[in-house]
Amino acid sequence: MLAGSDLEQQTALVVLAGNWARGGVDYIQVREKDLAEGDLLVLTQRIVTAVRVEGRETKVLVNGQAAVALEAGADGVHLPGSAPGSAADEARGIYRSAGREAIVSRACHSVEEVRAADASLIVFAPVFEKVDTPAGDAAAGRGLGALSEACRTAGPVPVMALGGVTRGNAAECVAAGAAGVAGIRLFLRDEWRSLR
Repeated sequence: MLAGSDLEQQTALVVLAGNWARGGVDYIQVREKDLAEGDLLVLTQRIVTAVRVEGRETKVLVNGQAAVALEAGADGVHLPGSAPGSAADEARGIYRSAGREAIVSRACHSVEEVRAADASLIVFAPVFEKVDTPAGDAAAGRGLGALSEACRTAGPVPVMALGGVTRGNAAECVAAGAAGVAGIRLFLRDEWRSLR
């Protein structure tokens, strides 16, 4: 979604991460599934540095790779819904071996998954219809009722709403019980600044 070469895209992402931290974004997920582990480590280190320079409380999570997250100085991991149930314990174990505690975020797509999630943060998706594939296929949204039920089921664990979230419907997600909203397109433009 960012223009330019791989290096230019990564540099733009680092700049965006600093802007997000400066603007008070709570979590940044490094979700670069196509990068080799070494390249992911370098990119994550750059993002962590950009966030820390801002001196904010923004937390950086790496999609799925706890060892990379720890080495890069990130705050924890985000686990996809397909990750095995033991993945959260494994991530926490990797961090504890270094004397740190990991934030473990988990993607959930149903109330049943929320109920089973061993996580300190849940990302519930898709709330609204979401264009989900390179072919442009749309994934049906679960709706605000399902989001509300997921939030109640999660209890004290914060739930972030993802999937088709816009500036126009973000407040509805919070009213349904979400601790906040997540997205890609929303945060690539300046629309997110009006959400605070």
